[in-house]
Amino acid sequence: QVHLAESGGGLVQAGGSLRLSCAASGSGVSFTSMGWHRQAPGKQRELVAAISRGGMTNYADFVKGRFTISRDNAKDTVFLQMNSLKPEDTAVYYCNVRGIMVSGVPLSDSWGQGTQVTVSS
Repeated sequence: QVHLAESGGGLVQAGGSLRLSCAASGSGVSFTSMGWHRQAPGKQRELVAAISRGGMTNYADFVKGRFTISRDNAKDTVFLQMNSLKPEDTAVYYCNVRGIMVSGVPLSDSWGQGTQVTVSS
């Protein structure tokens, strides 16, 4: 069983910064892809950024140049540094990870409980 602990959301003014963290844990699990999605009221959940265990990154176009995703493999933790925040970045941000058991059995995606990010104009 995978457990995700998210932190770092909050209220910030436009142009400000926030840093999200998500620590993953699970006995006998190696976490492959880790990332963040977000969901604004009335909208579908969308990918923000993802990072592979080897450090390859993938960003949504709307955050390129503003957000940076990184991870600490030793601590199974993924970070999202969000700079130059805009009111349209307001959403609940969800950590998402994929893992594989040491036996080689892949796990289904795991999701965090979400953390609210609110950007005021």
